[in-house]
Amino acid sequence: MNNHMTSPNIQKIHEYGSGSYLASDVTVLLDIVNKDAIADVPVGQKEALIQSGQRHYSDMLTLEDAPTAMHEQLYVQALEQGTNRTATDTANLAYTLHQIFHQQVDDKRPLILVSLVRAGLPIGVLLQRALADADSSYALPSVHYGISIIRDRGLDLVALQLILNAYPDSPLIFVDGWTGKGAIYQELARSLDAFSNPTHPNFTNIFHQGTLDNTAVIPLLTLADPAGVAWLAASEEDWLIPSGLLNSTVSGLISRSLYTEPQSGLHRSVFYDNLVEADHSLAFVNHIDTTRRALSTPPQYLATFKQPRYQTADLINKLADDYKITNHNRIKPTIAEATRAILRRDPECILLATAEHPDTILLRHLCGERDINVTVLGAKILPYQAITLIKQRTTDS
Repeated sequence: MNNHMTSPNIQKIHEYGSGSYLASDVTVLLDIVNKDAIADVPVGQKEALIQSGQRHYSDMLTLEDAPTAMHEQLYVQALEQGTNRTATDTANLAYTLHQIFHQQVDDKRPLILVSLVRAGLPIGVLLQRALADADSSYALPSVHYGISIIRDRGLDLVALQLILNAYPDSPLIFVDGWTGKGAIYQELARSLDAFSNPTHPNFTNIFHQGTLDNTAVIPLLTLADPAGVAWLAASEEDWLIPSGLLNSTVSGLISRSLYTEPQSGLHRSVFYDNLVEADHSLAFVNHIDTTRRALSTPPQYLATFKQPRYQTADLINKLADDYKITNHNRIKPTIAEATRAILRRDPECILLATAEHPDTILLRHLCGERDINVTVLGAKILPYQAITLIKQRTTDS
């Protein structure tokens, strides 16, 4: 791996930026490229290219527009509805991390939060703020990085190695927003397999939670974990996480990441400087952080899991059978993914657990606007409140 470190595109770790977050909030290890240099592919064409296998989704981008007024309004509603929960969940997660790590980390060996770009970024920043709060019962020395993970192509191991080289004695935690089917967990596990031999110099940085049946514990933390794969999560419910409703304008104005071959440097991203006026990234973390500081309930110690439970795998398989879907990438569970898929992809239909759930207002509004078929399936899709099925553009490979 180290021979890649001589790549002309690799800067020193402290020379990377933080998107639209504060430098103290996060360092985002991505190569920021000019959006004019990126092929802007319309959604329909992108869908056909992805499904036919001609192009991988991480090789193209549909450039983002500012959210519509209605979309903004629904984000504001979701934030009002979800502020206390997000703040409480953040406090509980920080408290649990403090309990687990306070004896082994210090200023020289801080806990390293590694957020998975993009959905992990706002959650990682909230945690970084909480752990830095000297007035709390869970302050802990920590440093926060954002790195890319791409389905089928894995974690950016060049970025990971930069962190490991900079903090050879620190434990790392991977942070994501939520789990859907558990696909990113599997991608993470595959990518970290290279470190799973106990003789690997970085084994203990990553596998500090021990092993079970010769399988090392992947230290993935999420705000919500409906798939039941995270090591630590605030809950397993599918709820309307406010940061799940927006894209770059709540994740530091950073685009979805684009793949780069390891010998050429870090994965790439576009910085949407044209969306600065619409950016909520800092306002979101400031708002939740202020609420967290004012909480009167003492934080709770959360359960951790040694191994994934994959509690929704049977449900996903049954849906795939019922709807004759051979490629599971076309099934997008959770309110957040279902909503993002409507905004970014070409949906066939939406499945809901209940017709009138307050957390699916935006989703139902978007379906009405775009004339997308909605089916209410009841409790059989729980714990998910919503699932989007992506339109089949070509024969499934």
